Amino acid sequence: MDKQKGILLESGTNELEIVEFRIGENFFGINVAKVKEIIPFTKPTSIPNSHPCIKGIFKPRDEVITAVDLPRYLNFPEEKSDQARYIISHFNQITVGFLVDAVVGIHRISWEKVEKPDETIFSGHEGIATGIVKLEEKLIVVLDFEKILADISPNTGIQVADVSKLGPRNRSEKPILIAEDSKMLANMLLDSLHAAGYTFVTVMPNGKEAWDMLEAIKKDKSRSWKERVSLLITDIEMPRMDGHSLTKKVKDDEDLQELPVIIFSSLIDDQMRRKGEALGANDQISKPEINRLVETIDHLIL
Repeated sequence: MDKQKGILLESGTNELEIVEFRIGENFFGINVAKVKEIIPFTKPTSIPNSHPCIKGIFKPRDEVITAVDLPRYLNFPEEKSDQARYIISHFNQITVGFLVDAVVGIHRISWEKVEKPDETIFSGHEGIATGIVKLEEKLIVVLDFEKILADISPNTGIQVADVSKLGPRNRSEKPILIAEDSKMLANMLLDSLHAAGYTFVTVMPNGKEAWDMLEAIKKDKSRSWKERVSLLITDIEMPRMDGHSLTKKVKDDEDLQELPVIIFSSLIDDQMRRKGEALGANDQISKPEINRLVETIDHLIL
């Protein structure tokens, strides 16, 4: 898979590419930006006392990779097929191989076409999907791979307790706006920022709703928008409007361009960093580096 061609070269288009894959008779998707490569299934080496959804480890090249049994995590029956593949993914600074029954193809779509799903689907897994895409007569569920990984290995996610390592904190009422579609991550961010002393935090579930709020604040002439929002933190992957498009809108706006924007995403790598810089982001931080996020907020708004 050549990431040099396609969506990653474009900025603020509010589009993405997804890899469509199949588990049983169900179709799912993962953002191409999270995918390093797709390789045929090979039997992994089992690891004693590991999580039930950890199938084992394998070494396709020079790196040992953990294999996650995605059908088992989703409570689907095992399907033995020569079409089985590992989707080798890299996010949150971790490389993981997700086992799927088959890979169907790649689709380029607009985030506006990605609908927000109900909070609880697939056997009670809260927030297991970040979006639903309808292609022709087929529904593709875009899974929340960060939550899946955090469920299996909690230490890979945001650690609220790490904020205490920053030492004594003063209380701040500087208003902060967050655009984050994952309910789990949004709650962790809220808890972390509250622990860091930031008590006036508003969360919007996607870039579109965050932008609508900013426009409403800007139009309210009763007081300056700077009194209503001091900083924006945005994820990249979100339905309706992604974080890059949101950043571009803010930085292209004659009034709002002074608003500090931090992109806080599991997708941050060298290529994504260049893209964010071109859009005018004030900083870009990879999840789950919560302490660095707090220190950056301190620097930008205090």
